[in-house]
Amino acid sequence: MHSFTEENYLKSIYKLIEQEGKTISTNAIAEKMNTKAASVSDMLKKLYDKKLINYQKYQGVTLTPKGEKVALTIIRKHRLWEMFLVEKLDFKWDEVHDIAEQLEHINSEKLIAQIDKFLNYPKVDPHGDPIPDSNGKILITKSKSVASFKKNDVLIMTGVVDHTPRFLQYLDTLKLSLGNEIKIKNIEEFDKSLQISINKGAQIFISNDVAKNILAIIK
Repeated sequence: MHSFTEENYLKSIYKLIEQEGKTISTNAIAEKMNTKAASVSDMLKKLYDKKLINYQKYQGVTLTPKGEKVALTIIRKHRLWEMFLVEKLDFKWDEVHDIAEQLEHINSEKLIAQIDKFLNYPKVDPHGDPIPDSNGKILITKSKSVASFKKNDVLIMTGVVDHTPRFLQYLDTLKLSLGNEIKIKNIEEFDKSLQISINKGAQIFISNDVAKNILAIIK
């Protein structure tokens, strides 16, 4: 058994390593956890004593296999709960993160296994993020930001980088959701904003910042 705080730290360290691909600094963890570096150092010592992380002062943090397993279990529960809330309880994709943050700490392997089965073993959550399976294996996707593609490319929207309610609500106003076909009609040379069509219909303009936060693959 691990405390909620320990689980949240392990999940955050995993995500930071996933993004940066290297050892993680105390300051990066403090920023991610929205806390002070001194508090992070205290928690890292606890996680180190439990053999959940590799940690040496001033040399950064990595997860041990044991710590990575815990982190992936928490991520799996979080994303399955998000999927359950959207698919079965009619929550919107911008409403589920905070609720799943609470539900992810329920310690019942059987419950999570049953939810996974009930949902027919989904591979991704409502935001397009891969759901680790019961063995901790996670689907590697080839998705890239829409901003990285070229004019006339035809794409399928697979996910989002920014999970904040404000961004997801903005995408809703644009009628942009997972599975949409997106064709890049034009890219403005001045600011790299994009003119796109959605499902061979409506044409809209999106900023480069918005394009960077939408993930897609070539159709």
